[in-house]
Amino acid sequence: MRKIATGNKAIAEAVKQALPAVVAAYPITPQTEIVETIADYVTSGQMKSRYIPVESEHSAMAACIGAGITGVRTFTATSAHGLLYMHEMTNWAAGARLPIVMANVNRSLGPGWNIWAEHTDSMQERDTGWLQVYVSTVQEAYDTTLMAFRIAEHNDVLLPVMVNLDGFSLSHIMQPLDTVEPGDFIPPLHLPHAIDTNNPAGYGGLTGPDQHFRFRWEIERSMRDSVKVIAATEKDFADRFGRSYGPTEEYLCEDADIILIAMGTFGKEAEVAIDILRKEGIKAGSMRLRWFRPFPKLDLAGKEIVVIDRDYSFGFGGILAHEIMAQNRCEVYSVIAGLGGQEVTYDDLAEFVRKRRMGKEFWFGVTGHV
Repeated sequence: MRKIATGNKAIAEAVKQALPAVVAAYPITPQTEIVETIADYVTSGQMKSRYIPVESEHSAMAACIGAGITGVRTFTATSAHGLLYMHEMTNWAAGARLPIVMANVNRSLGPGWNIWAEHTDSMQERDTGWLQVYVSTVQEAYDTTLMAFRIAEHNDVLLPVMVNLDGFSLSHIMQPLDTVEPGDFIPPLHLPHAIDTNNPAGYGGLTGPDQHFRFRWEIERSMRDSVKVIAATEKDFADRFGRSYGPTEEYLCEDADIILIAMGTFGKEAEVAIDILRKEGIKAGSMRLRWFRPFPKLDLAGKEIVVIDRDYSFGFGGILAHEIMAQNRCEVYSVIAGLGGQEVTYDDLAEFVRKRRMGKEFWFGVTGHV
């Protein structure tokens, strides 16, 4: 069905169709529209789920964990400080191998207080064991949420998935949305370690030095195994519904000498910048990174690389730029832009490519900084 929707509404629509047994929610700007819409679906009877309005984001994740360990499908959504408040529980969710799906509407962290887009909130969760995917359109937000449930719940994965979308520049933007009837695309969840009240068992909460590292390795092994599960899920989605996705979305990269890499809405807007540069005779291409965890293998040999980071690790640098440098053992032109919703146009993106200085870091808008 064709409709017009915001990114937040698209997430809620996909959740309705995935039909989680439990949704635990706490509002926070600019995510609130997701859980409000789901609450309306539940109240009106369009969605047969248990909706739990909790007192905090920490409790929202704790409720999903409590429900998830019984073997039922769960969902929540958050943003920025709410995600940080969940941090203890996000580690727990991954360590307990629970396939929770969560939408995170990317927003800056205070102080100073700011409600606009930035990726630093989710980047601070990158080492917890959650799969992370970043979307750039309303349609992609919907499609990816549907796929996230199937990926998370696959027995070779059984890890939580975080679907990230830029605050306001995607969460509240109206775009066309084609919904589908998922049918059996998302199979029933069968959690092998679910608590069964008909067969009571004792669970030891403490693991000693002789075992704990094995649990850590199992998370890493499943993260690696998720690469094939993601690819198979995206292929099946394309075969059924006609829309194709991958770990990256590339635009005019085949013959490019320079690759502009970004995530989220910047990654989509970069395509306009590439068209401008091509008209000037600059052989540039763009690569939008979709999956950040697991981090994809990128073939960047022989290319100049310009990376836009909408995040920062203080005392270290742009997180995406350093991930790419570590994997490819290359220099990049690292651009820090868009923090706290700072306006960055496709003309700005083109200018970053024109004025690139490999091996340097540049803060957009900071006078005299190179």
